[in-house]
Amino acid sequence: MDKIIYKKLKEEEINEELFSKFNRYQEVKRCWRKHGDKWELEDVPFIEQWGKEEYKFLVKCLKNTIRTNGVVIGAFDRESLIGFFSIESEFFGAHKEYVQLSSIHVSYKSRGRGIGKELFIIAIQEAKLLGAKKLYISAHSSEESQAFYKVMGCVEAEEYNEKIVSKEPYDCQL
Repeated sequence: MDKIIYKKLKEEEINEELFSKFNRYQEVKRCWRKHGDKWELEDVPFIEQWGKEEYKFLVKCLKNTIRTNGVVIGAFDRESLIGFFSIESEFFGAHKEYVQLSSIHVSYKSRGRGIGKELFIIAIQEAKLLGAKKLYISAHSSEESQAFYKVMGCVEAEEYNEKIVSKEPYDCQL
């Protein structure tokens, strides 16, 4: 196994070719759903597999993140991107202490190697460098995704960002 290199990406480095070997595949069986004040696991089977259009949209979003003074960090095995995260620069919340972790993903065959954990640790450091006190995450509600965030110490957000919630109403706000 080669050493994983983590590096901050520049806008000109982000293009569809960067994601040519990236596989955003996830077979979901159960998801967390909130009913009143209680979270419950429900059977919600589906397969998430990004295609050309999703990567095209992702490239546009990540370029915008950098253009607006946010941060995008990639994890590379040799020359191949195997993981990444993005943090937006806009502060929000009652005390303007949150910034959003807008994405964190590890390519399918690279999962289970600690890459997600390392990316998350770096994301926390980057958020602090931006001046944030809290990282806001609108996270996939799948059982596996939520298990990852729980291991990383995430808890339900004290205040929800309604603009973010409206875009992904089934996500868990952390």
